[in-house]
Amino acid sequence: MGGSTPAAFGGSGYLNYVFNNVGISIPRTISSIWNATKPVSTPQVGDFVFFNTSSGPSHAGIYLGNNQFIHSGSSTGVTISDMNVSSWTTRYIGARTVL
Repeated sequence: MGGSTPAAFGGSGYLNYVFNNVGISIPRTISSIWNATKPVSTPQVGDFVFFNTSSGPSHAGIYLGNNQFIHSGSSTGVTISDMNVSSWTTRYIGARTVL
């Protein structure tokens, strides 16, 4: 949990790794990323999608289009998920952009 390298990604570590590799600096934690980004009504490819899995924004991924997002978790590793699955729709709290 909390890893920031391909050997052991955590949720925010994966986001930091991806964005740093394209020259975009983002905060370290999910809640800090939420606070540092701008809300959008509909996610576009590359935007963050946020979920409340404990208290407030606590999980996030990168929107890929077609209701799919890529994210990492301690139990799943890096994976692509469908936002239409009830476990995600009930936890979705919004999309935000870094740009």
